[in-house]
Amino acid sequence: MHNDRAITEARLTRVLEERIRPAVYPESVPLDVSVWHASGEPVPVEEGLAAPRTPITVGERWGPAWGTSWFTVSGTVPARWAGRTVEAVLDLGFDENMPGFQCEGLVYRPDGSPVKGLNPRNQWVRVGERVAGGERVLLHVEAASNPVIMDYHPFVPTELGDRETADDAPRYRLARMDLAVFDRTVWELVQDLEVLGQLMTELPVDSPRRWEILRAIERTLDTVDLQDVGGTAERARGELAQVLSAPAHASAHRLSAVGHSHIDSAWLWPLRETVRKVARTASNMTALLEDEPDFVYAMSQAQQFAWIKEHRPEVYARVKKAVAEGRFVPVGGMWVESDTNMPGGEALARQFTHGKRFFLEEFGIETEEVWLPDTFGYSAALPQLVRLAGAKWFLTQKISWSQTNTFPHHTFWWEGLDGTRVFTHFPPIDTYNSQLSGQEVAHAARNFREKGGARRSLAPTGWGDGGGGTTREMLARAKRLADLEGSARVGFDKPAAFFEKAHAEYPHAPVWVGELYLELHRATLTSQARTKQGNRRSEHLLREAELWAATAAVRAGFPYPYERLDRLWKTVLLHQFHDILPGTSIAWVHREAARTYAEVAAELEAVVSDALAALTGGEGRSEGGPGTVVVNAAPHVRDGVPALGGVLEPTGGGGRLTAARPRESGGFELDNGLLRVGIDGRGLVVSVVDLAAGRETVAPGAAANLLQLHQDFPNMWDAWDVDPFYRNTVTDLTDAEVVEATADGCGVRVVRAFGNSRVEQRLTLLAGVRRLDVDTEVDWHETEKFLKAAFPLDVHADRVAAETQFGHLYRPTHANTSWDAAKFEACAHRFVHLAEPGWGVALVNDSTYGYDVSRTVREGEHAGTTTTLRLSLLRAPRFPDPRTDQGTHRFRYALVPGATVADAVQEGYRVNLPERRVPGSSGVEPLVAVGNEAVVVSAVKLADDGGGDVVVRLYESLGGRAVTRLTAAFPVAEASVCDLLERPVSTLAAEDGGLALSLRPFEIVTLRLRRA
Repeated sequence: MHNDRAITEARLTRVLEERIRPAVYPESVPLDVSVWHASGEPVPVEEGLAAPRTPITVGERWGPAWGTSWFTVSGTVPARWAGRTVEAVLDLGFDENMPGFQCEGLVYRPDGSPVKGLNPRNQWVRVGERVAGGERVLLHVEAASNPVIMDYHPFVPTELGDRETADDAPRYRLARMDLAVFDRTVWELVQDLEVLGQLMTELPVDSPRRWEILRAIERTLDTVDLQDVGGTAERARGELAQVLSAPAHASAHRLSAVGHSHIDSAWLWPLRETVRKVARTASNMTALLEDEPDFVYAMSQAQQFAWIKEHRPEVYARVKKAVAEGRFVPVGGMWVESDTNMPGGEALARQFTHGKRFFLEEFGIETEEVWLPDTFGYSAALPQLVRLAGAKWFLTQKISWSQTNTFPHHTFWWEGLDGTRVFTHFPPIDTYNSQLSGQEVAHAARNFREKGGARRSLAPTGWGDGGGGTTREMLARAKRLADLEGSARVGFDKPAAFFEKAHAEYPHAPVWVGELYLELHRATLTSQARTKQGNRRSEHLLREAELWAATAAVRAGFPYPYERLDRLWKTVLLHQFHDILPGTSIAWVHREAARTYAEVAAELEAVVSDALAALTGGEGRSEGGPGTVVVNAAPHVRDGVPALGGVLEPTGGGGRLTAARPRESGGFELDNGLLRVGIDGRGLVVSVVDLAAGRETVAPGAAANLLQLHQDFPNMWDAWDVDPFYRNTVTDLTDAEVVEATADGCGVRVVRAFGNSRVEQRLTLLAGVRRLDVDTEVDWHETEKFLKAAFPLDVHADRVAAETQFGHLYRPTHANTSWDAAKFEACAHRFVHLAEPGWGVALVNDSTYGYDVSRTVREGEHAGTTTTLRLSLLRAPRFPDPRTDQGTHRFRYALVPGATVADAVQEGYRVNLPERRVPGSSGVEPLVAVGNEAVVVSAVKLADDGGGDVVVRLYESLGGRAVTRLTAAFPVAEASVCDLLERPVSTLAAEDGGLALSLRPFEIVTLRLRRA
């Protein structure tokens, strides 16, 4: 019997591929083809349609990397085909890769209206269902010759990832341009045999159902005349009718298919190409919806809808019509499918604000699910933000990629930092690009971990990453698997309908508390440092621009720049997409990102400057004028300057640095009465004494601010991964070319050279501040290396606090379990904090995200525990950008001994929001103030609807209960608690000129204040 099975499976494969599938198009005639090759970037549709053409023949090469060619195909339907179905078959030179990773096309009618996209799995364009014969066919194809960047094994560094470095050689050869008869019966036979063949191989060998299918397939193959497939296809299908009509078992798993195409907003292609990818896929899907009444398609990312609206209004009209019919479903409620580890709290909140508002304003739809299938791990702050945005469900698939531990649930309640829970689903099909193959459907049913409690899961169905979407073949599989013995029941569903049914059958699902850490792609916290710095700087500049513009609008009549801030926020949010901010896109993307961040910074600096000038009376004054105002955008009082306000600086004011004094043993000492810092002759920090506590910070015999270099060559995903074996070898950078006092005598300058690189550091200690600042400039020219800054601390702690959005979370410093060990590289925002009872240390930074922590035990005279915190500074992967991070980088980080978590919060904000000194004659009274250091104001702005109300967002930052009073520097007529979209949820009564607030641990509160 085993031989029978193997023989039949081999026979089926060959007959399908060599005889039956080719017979789907039994007759064809060539089309006439002409082409115009656009020079430079893509041109508007009307220009491409009107451009002059020259003849080209099948077999000719076309298309340099990132080029655009406009093909025109024309021909006449032969009269002998009357009454038959005819399609144009257009093969631009596709290989067998997934759609979206090579050449692509969008087909237009002569009037410029789009028809559908072309890709390796979608090469047909319907000409007529029952043609009369003699019809004239004329189509235009906008073809993109996007290069193949990734062939998976191995990842080969390539210069094709940027138009500036790619060659001009044509990359594709025109393969087929025909009119062809489409034989529907043969096509249906292909689908029958594929579905049954795939199901058969997934059933147990001893299953009667498996053998029933096998014998039916044998009879079918016997029935097909290989020299007359079309003439025998109907009779062959009849041999399969009985096995295809056998119903599924009542207990069969239920699989809700959702038409989908996950489209990366940038990755192995630039942003401008994603605009066209979205148009191609949306054209395909709206066409498929017209042909298939049971089909439902879901698309996420408001940015992508906005691109279609702006660049392809004719496609958008079709999308909008399909949305109104309830079959083209906006999902996700975020501006893009962003990374969720690294965006700051406000940015993550604005992802929901701008995403959900777009769907509401364009379609009147309140999206209720968060849709992030491909993001590289999920912040513990998300559940609260999801609920505050008016959503209630969460979906991802990516956690199935974890290398070490298998996540224990597929449907569960996810509990975040503050205790908020959101109903969550991980599709057990383990892909967000399902084709509904027999293997995938069987895997979903077997893999589902909620058996006995639930029996329903979701399958995002369609080609994705580079676009493409659902195909007619996938829909054919779904129809056959709707109620088929031996298979899960498959049916298309809207995401909201799936979640409603899944929640109803499993309301008491298990609970997972804390972050959803992906045990893979950890290097995304460090790759492409310039992109990460651009994001961090933009987030804090946006905070300042909103704060000072709102303050100036209320106090000085300054025109609040609503449209400008809206546009700049959306630009920053776009660049938080999960292949841009994580540093995993081609060189073109990151080159453009650097330019964009510079433009964003310039615009925001202009907003800040204009608003502060209006507030301080500084218009037209120079820095050398008689007055200087010090302003503080941070949420805590600093050196006599109020939070969110400013003071007129006395003459000679400003922070004073501590003088560097030589040490007898070599090196220098910095002492400001709070800290005494010893820097040895190697330029390493060998002592940091907290003078008030009488305690040494640096572990005995160790040196801090030690730069360490590792070999970094992961097994597969170069820009994405750092594998644990990178720690096996390390080079300590202890040799110094220069260790000297700075020119002003107020710090220590250290210069080191290593490999092809050079680093210069300035170590300073500000008077009256318990913080050692380290300013670092690296001229980086290494390859496949990982640079870390190590701080071995004399602290015994089994956990470290790492800042995340609107709070912090604890991670272990040990590797007790495989779950603990897997977190060998993790994310922190502005600080990490280690503590023993009564004393702790914080490490704060202005632009890094990755860190690691380890523990060693000391014996003998200095027995104890050394806990080493390390910041991840730079990497040098070669794929997909072969020149990742080459050049100059500047970082600022600081060691804060004797710090509580509250100190860490404050110092983290201070290092990211330095004081500004601006010309002026008057201070700036804060627009709002709170009276509890645990309560942090994260945003002060005017309401997005333009009504002039003041919006204040704040959160409890320490993980405890907090009671505070918010006061405003203006009369408040009405106050309300709002959701993230600034829609009132409840009202607050003002008492004694303020608002009494009581916050839960890590609770986020958004207030809307109407001015009297």
